[in-house]
Amino acid sequence: MNFALAFAQTLPLRPLRALAALYWYVTGRKMRARNRLRIAASQTFLAYRQWIWQVERLSHVAATAQETADTWQYKPSFSVVLSVPQGAGEREVTASILSLQQQYHAPLELIISTSNASLTHRVTCEDFPIRTVCKANDGDALAGAIQDARGDYIVPVQAGDRLSPAALFRYGEALQRERAAVLFGDEDAFNRAGGRSRPWFKPQWNAEMFLAQDYITSACTLDTARVKDALVTLSETVPPSFYALVLKLADASPSGIVHVPHIVTHRFPQASPVTSAGARMAALSDHLHDTGAELTAVEDGSIHVRWPLPVSLPKVSIIIPTRDRIDLLRPCVAGVLSATDHENLEVIIVDNGSTERQTLTYLDQIGQDPRVEVIRYPRAYNYSAINNLAAKQATGEYLCLLNNDTEIIQPDWLTELMRHAARPHVGAVGAKLLYPDGSIQHAGVVVGLGNAAGHAHRFLRRGKSGYFNRAHISHYVSAVTAACLVVEKRKYDAVGGLDEEGLAIAFNDVDLCLKLEAAGWKNVYTPHAILIHHESKSRGKDISPEHIDRYRRELAVLQKRWNTENIIDPLHHPNLDRAQENFTIGL
Repeated sequence: MNFALAFAQTLPLRPLRALAALYWYVTGRKMRARNRLRIAASQTFLAYRQWIWQVERLSHVAATAQETADTWQYKPSFSVVLSVPQGAGEREVTASILSLQQQYHAPLELIISTSNASLTHRVTCEDFPIRTVCKANDGDALAGAIQDARGDYIVPVQAGDRLSPAALFRYGEALQRERAAVLFGDEDAFNRAGGRSRPWFKPQWNAEMFLAQDYITSACTLDTARVKDALVTLSETVPPSFYALVLKLADASPSGIVHVPHIVTHRFPQASPVTSAGARMAALSDHLHDTGAELTAVEDGSIHVRWPLPVSLPKVSIIIPTRDRIDLLRPCVAGVLSATDHENLEVIIVDNGSTERQTLTYLDQIGQDPRVEVIRYPRAYNYSAINNLAAKQATGEYLCLLNNDTEIIQPDWLTELMRHAARPHVGAVGAKLLYPDGSIQHAGVVVGLGNAAGHAHRFLRRGKSGYFNRAHISHYVSAVTAACLVVEKRKYDAVGGLDEEGLAIAFNDVDLCLKLEAAGWKNVYTPHAILIHHESKSRGKDISPEHIDRYRRELAVLQKRWNTENIIDPLHHPNLDRAQENFTIGL
């Protein structure tokens, strides 16, 4: 990072932070200065412009693309399918075609798919053949265009959107490593002034996320032969769409969907969604028909999939460690017992040496409830050992690890967690946890943040969408916090539960989730189970002076065991800042 340039750009926008960085720089602490300035710069609207200048370097790709492509063992050809819906104008079509003419790896052909015959008969181009498929409706036109494609791969483009000059080259480059069924890349958008903005650096293939949000089809390429095979299997009730086809391809080849971590598409601000909300709902309803799942369209454009519960509701053992702090424990337990709609449960309170008379009296009283068991753990605080002890005594088929500083605010919190936990392939399930002011405390854990792990979207304010709405949709994650975590008991036992020796207090939940993932189960974050979390009020912060040595030892265990100093979480992206939890661009 050029410090002087970054300082000059940041000063007008973040003056206090820029001046603080300058102070550290002139006093000789240049590493700290650069880090402070990098964080400040990444939070300005100029950050993406600086990233393009520093990182994208399309000029270098342009200089070497042809020479590189000549060495490829596999030389794929691409058929671009340009969808022109009603309302799209000649200006949008022309802009999309111009981006094809500027490709470093030329397309084989362009097929225009439309229901607007009056527009496309005037479209011509000397660089590659153009054919038009015009049908009475856009779905039939798209199906005809796909059937007419002659290239090895089909590249969907929406009228007005433009491919990056390196898009087809990037796809071809990735196909040298794997002949994937689907490749998808990152994207950004043109703002009204014509500049590039809103970069969407996407996670790797995440099947659960794709059900809630189409983050693929606006920037992807699909194997033509497999798409044609999938097309003929679509139900008559499902309008042909690339979203429906990717669902089919994901079923047929779940490991054949590959992320290409480069900006490949520039979205036109007024462009229609690649697949309309109605078409997505129809495709998903057909796709999940045999599962019994219920679908609800959400105002933000996502789809809430409510997975069915087992006919006979399993018993859930809710484990709550505590030491005194009856002001936290009492409302937590009351919420579980009287404000939770999943009735088949037991509560195991593990008392870790409470001494206050009021707390001891309460524990004696609440222990009279047949749903509650109080067990004693009189030794030094060891979160992992406390939960493992309770798990051994639990009689439920599922375990819910729950902090005593959580607060129940909706009756279906446990039901929503169980909708995922009861799925055979799922490991741990975590909730959306909020601070008392309504901002987000936990929306999934990203492994590798800070060379350890961090909570996605921490401090995101109430009503804010976060990074492309990810905080508000269900998706697979690498880990979730044990402040509120549900897992099937047999799976918990199969991976040895929490690590009592190496991770007594910190990172044991991350370790548990990574062990579950290594054993073949997927961890899930659901935003539809919501609790308040008064974080660490009962035991204090890990980085306080009295805890810092223990914290560093446990951090070292996590880093050595899971390589968190180098790992790039599938939920994250190489171009996002590893030092921040809010999906900020990395500079």
